[in-house]
Amino acid sequence: MNTETFFAKIRTYVDLPPEAERAWALLLRERRIDRDEPFIRAGDVLTTFAFVVDGLLCQHYADREGNMVIKYFFAENRIAGSVSATLLGAPSLFTITATEASTVLEYDFAAFKALVGEYPAIAAFYIAYMERHWIIEKEPLEIAFRNDNALQRYLDFMRREPELHKRLKQHHIAAWLGITPESLSRLRRAIAYAPRSKN
Repeated sequence: MNTETFFAKIRTYVDLPPEAERAWALLLRERRIDRDEPFIRAGDVLTTFAFVVDGLLCQHYADREGNMVIKYFFAENRIAGSVSATLLGAPSLFTITATEASTVLEYDFAAFKALVGEYPAIAAFYIAYMERHWIIEKEPLEIAFRNDNALQRYLDFMRREPELHKRLKQHHIAAWLGITPESLSRLRRAIAYAPRSKN
């Protein structure tokens, strides 16, 4: 099991002492998830999180008409899970599905929280990760979804996530933007034929 990728990412947030790293490593279990296979399903009461070693997962739900709405993508070096459901011990409102064949390192959340209480460095990581990815990153996205039109959100997405954009199928991008694949095709044509700046 390759834990070096995992801990290399953790060290970008905080320096872990060897004893904390060893304790966390004991929780990790490698899992392979096939393309289109759920990691979790809506209604599950979650007990684990998963670090994406390779592959791509997406968090989604069905709207009132039964259409898939994608809320978030988890590519390599991200931790996938339904945070609020896990913290509350409540059924998840979302499904997380592999959009590519993926390898993750899964760990039990309750056991991890015990390490948070035992090792200050792991607690510091937990705070830093939650602040960066669940507050600092997500709030501007939520504001943009309320205020920007689909074209502006799509342009921002391509600028912000160029590599991820290349990996996604058209229907995944459309589901993330909250539009139909046909509407996305029209946006792409509008971008392709837009006048280029001469600056």
